[in-house]
Amino acid sequence: MPGRVVHSVDFQRVLATAPKARSAHFAAHHVADEPSRTRGRPPTVAAEKLSTETDRDVAGPVDKFRPGQWLGLVVPRRLARRAVTRQLLKRQMRAALQRHAVALPGGLWVLRLRSGFDSQRYPSAASTALRQAVRGELDALLVAAAAATRR
Repeated sequence: MPGRVVHSVDFQRVLATAPKARSAHFAAHHVADEPSRTRGRPPTVAAEKLSTETDRDVAGPVDKFRPGQWLGLVVPRRLARRAVTRQLLKRQMRAALQRHAVALPGGLWVLRLRSGFDSQRYPSAASTALRQAVRGELDALLVAAAAATRR
């Protein structure tokens, strides 16, 4: 399961790059990097040695991120007015990334809704037809994104 992109700095960094793939309604952005560290106070170090510490050197930093995938979603309210539609789109986006996770390289991925779905064609906010259309479009988008990142 991919991690989440949560910091605005990471979103800005990924969205500043050209999309790896586009479809009629979505865009996939990718940066082969790790998320930024959380800001805040550095952990305090006790002056005395803990009883659980050892004298041997540690091979690397303990808090290093594992290589993997982090997903950020951008579904603007102006393109999907109803909350039920936005949630449906987000669930479909997460599921699509999980289906294609093996083919996609690690790093930060941001899936962005770039245009809204026609309310005349999909009158129900959570219709089966909308679900199937979104799933098919996202699958095609991520296959194209995987091919673009291999080049």
